[in-house]
Amino acid sequence: WTITDDPYPVNIGGKSNEIDLAANRIIAATNGKEKIAVEIKSFLGTSTLTDFYHALGQFMLYLRALKSKEPDRVLFLAMPTTTYEELKRDVFIYPDYEDLNHKIIIYETDKISKLIWID
Repeated sequence: WTITDDPYPVNIGGKSNEIDLAANRIIAATNGKEKIAVEIKSFLGTSTLTDFYHALGQFMLYLRALKSKEPDRVLFLAMPTTTYEELKRDVFIYPDYEDLNHKIIIYETDKISKLIWID
């Protein structure tokens, strides 16, 4: 992946906003590019669930903004492993959650180089 924007500007309504990162990767087999945007969250608040609600709302707004700006760019929400494990137990188990169709990147807070991608 090559980071193309840090941060990646998007407009929501008439307001300027920024997604944390945008990146491209050349796909040789199709002679094209795969493009992503990543919103990175640390979930440091007092409630993981409240932080998730906030991140989810932000994610949905960014998803809508990307749809009009660059519909072929895929949006990911990045979260720490500990947060993912807690949400997997409490939130991700519900069948309706899958309807949201999130793309998630899980990262180790002490080793940012170790990523897990969940489509």
